Parts: sequence; structure tokens; C-alpha cells
Amino acid sequence: FPSDYYLNSLSNIRSGMNADSLHRKNAASWARADVLFTAAYLNMAHDLSLGRLNRDSVTLRSDSMQTDTFFIKRFSEAYTTRNIRASLEALEPKLRGYQELKAAIPSFLDSADFRETTYVMYPNKDSAALMKQVAKRLDELGFAVAAEDTTALRTAIRKYQKQHSIPVTGKIGEKTVGSLNTTDWQRFKRIAVNIDRYKLLTDTLPKQYIWVNLPGFYLQLWDDDTLALQSKVVVGKPQTRTPLLTSKVTDMVTYPQWTIPTSIIVKEVLPGLQRDTNYLRRKGYSLIDDKGDEVYPSTVKWSRYSKGIPYKVVQGSGDDNALGVLKFNFSNKYSVYMHDTNQRYFFSRAFRALSHGCVRVQQWQKLAHFIISNDSLNAAPRTNTFKTDSLTAWLTRKEKHVIPVRTRIPVYLRYFGCVGEEGKMIFFEDIYNEDRMLSERYFANKPVN
Repeated sequence: FPSDYYLNSLSNIRSGMNADSLHRKNAASWARADVLFTAAYLNMAHDLSLGRLNRDSVTLRSDSMQTDTFFIKRFSEAYTTRNIRASLEALEPKLRGYQELKAAIPSFLDSADFRETTYVMYPNKDSAALMKQVAKRLDELGFAVAAEDTTALRTAIRKYQKQHSIPVTGKIGEKTVGSLNTTDWQRFKRIAVNIDRYKLLTDTLPKQYIWVNLPGFYLQLWDDDTLALQSKVVVGKPQTRTPLLTSKVTDMVTYPQWTIPTSIIVKEVLPGLQRDTNYLRRKGYSLIDDKGDEVYPSTVKWSRYSKGIPYKVVQGSGDDNALGVLKFNFSNKYSVYMHDTNQRYFFSRAFRALSHGCVRVQQWQKLAHFIISNDSLNAAPRTNTFKTDSLTAWLTRKEKHVIPVRTRIPVYLRYFGCVGEEGKMIFFEDIYNEDRMLSERYFANKPVN
């Protein structure tokens, strides 16, 4: 936005000089213009290089937290070479995802419609007002319909729902309203937010890494700039979000046990036990005390607990285990990991924010075989390493084994609400409302250009 870089003030100074010859001799005006131009360059340099989003412990760029000295040096070089534009463009990220997203912007803008639209208030106690807003919004989208014609309006709603892969009911609900309220102006703001997310990453990514895009519901394994594997994933529900983090795969476990996290115990297990002490048996869980002994739930007075329990709740290994038959561990403070699942039918769904926070991987076998083969490839001579044949045998015999990973592949769990693919902009559902919240914060009072 030009207003972020003092355009109005600079334009006023220029207009004054053009209109008044004496004004052109005003040293104070020239000095002010010089300061504003310099500040505009420095602000642009900062925003192109580091973005405008706040940093935290996950996204902190320790390798490139440029100081004022860095930007002032760039300015001096640009001024000396008289090449302002090139010096600014050189500060942009070179990451593949950034370049693909940037390359898709022109095609988006070519068809974008930034006209003001009707906002549908939902929920709305006034059903007549709601349907009037819906009819007006549908009319703006090319569905000629009047709010008074109930039958025609429901037909238009069903047609709209079918076109946008929303359950076809002919009724107004949260998903339909969310889609109706999604405009090109909102998409424009989402692009800006997501392009700045790349500036929170390091200048270069490792040779090998695992990339999980939460709203995209996919995992990518990159190997020397080649996409070695892509897989559907299931991520955390909006109520139990998968956290953003950076880590490395440390080990894999065949036929793992699942120790239920405290958050799930408080939200689900404890209320279930308070209703019925047979809750754990029905779920296939065991109650373990601090000595490692199993405790019968019927012997505990569950009404005395509200914020946690002095026991572990464990689901034994097996085909019915929530973790499936293989788990990928990586260090993090959230007790989340990647794993197989006993609910593999979830992968056939379009909306896959369905877990308690861990990432369920459809192509877990291919990922595990890559990691084992990669370990063998990078092992020192005469070093004992695990083989993929061993993994296959253990899984066939349903045995629990811990497989340490020596070549620890970095894992990035990130949130990108849109990406560029072959020059086209792809938008994903804003499952955690991260794009919306950032857009509201960083684009408050910005005009529709």
C-alpha cells in the first residue's frame, strides 16, 4: 500500500514545488522529501526482506535478523549504483514457494473483482433480513433471484452449494455463508499475508526436509530440490489444533502404544469416566499408576478430579490403536508426532482437520522406507543400520521396535492458506482462521485498491 511508504506526503511536496517556483527553493521541503524518500526505501527493504508479520520462537530467523546497519548499507549501495529497484528485488526470498506464489499473483489480479459486495450476517435472528442479504449476494454473483421467491432462492442456494462443493441442502449454514462472504478482496489480503509467511523462513531450506501444510492437508518430502513424496494428511481439529513447529525426525516406532496427552484426558477421558467407569474398557484404554501398575477405574472416585488425574491413560499397540502401526517421533513441547492411523477412511474426505493435534500420514510406509534407505545411504562404512526388509518383517509380525534415525530429516509444520501452482493461485480453507485474523490486523482501514 503506497500509504505505508509516505506517498501522500511526497506527492504534496511535489505538487507544491510544481505550483510555486519559490517553493522549489525551500530547503526545508527538499530536506523533508529526502528524509521521506530514504525512510520509504528502508521500510520497503524491511518489508520485502522480513515481512510485516510478528515473529515468535517457531519462526524466528536467527540467521537473518537484519539490523538497521544492514539496510542502511543496502541503501548506500542502491544510491551509489542508481539502481533502487534491483536492490529491493534482491532482498526478496528465493524460496520456491515464495516465487511460485508471487508468479501466480498476475493471473489472480487479471480476473479479480474488487467491487464492494453484500456481507451476509450469520447467525441472524431476523430470518427475513438474512434471506434478503443472501439473495442480494447471490444476485451479485450472477444468480438472478429475489428474496420474496422462496422456491427460486432455495434452488439458487442449492446450485451455488453444488458449484462450491458444499453439502447441497438448499439451506443457509455456516459453510455456505462463509463461502458467500469470501470475496476477491479477502483473497487478496490472504495472498499478502501468506507471501509474508515465507519471509519468516530461513533464506534457504535444507537439502532434505518434510513440509506439512496444515490447511492444504498435505505432506511433501523434498530431496535435493526434488519432490520425492507427496501424501494426504489429517491434521488437528480447530478445537485441538496442530501446532506450528520446526523439528527433526529422531526415531520411528512400529506398533506403538499411545499415551493419551493430558489435554485429551481433561477434555474427553475424565468426563467419560465421570459418566461411566467402563469408558476406558470400551475405548480399549488402560489406566496406569506411577509405579507402572494397572488400576481398575471403578476403584477411583472420579468426581474429585477436574483439571487432570494422577494416572497415565494408555492404548495398547495393535491394528486398532489410534496411532496405527507406525509412529514418527520428533522433539517438540506439544507431544505431537506424525503417524499411521486406524481411521484410514479419513483420507478420502476433502476436509481433514479431524485429529487431536498429531499429523496422520496416508503414505507412511513410503516415508518410513525413504528415511531408512536414506539412513543407510549416509551411514559411515561398516556401521550397522536398519533395513527396509526388517521394517516389513516387524510390521508383518506385529512387533514393537524403536528405529533410531541417524540422518535426522527436518520437519516443518506450517500454515499457508494459499499457494501458487503453475501460475495459478490455489486457496485452501482457512481451517484455524489464521489468515482471517492476520488480515484483519494488518489491513485494518486499508482501502480496496
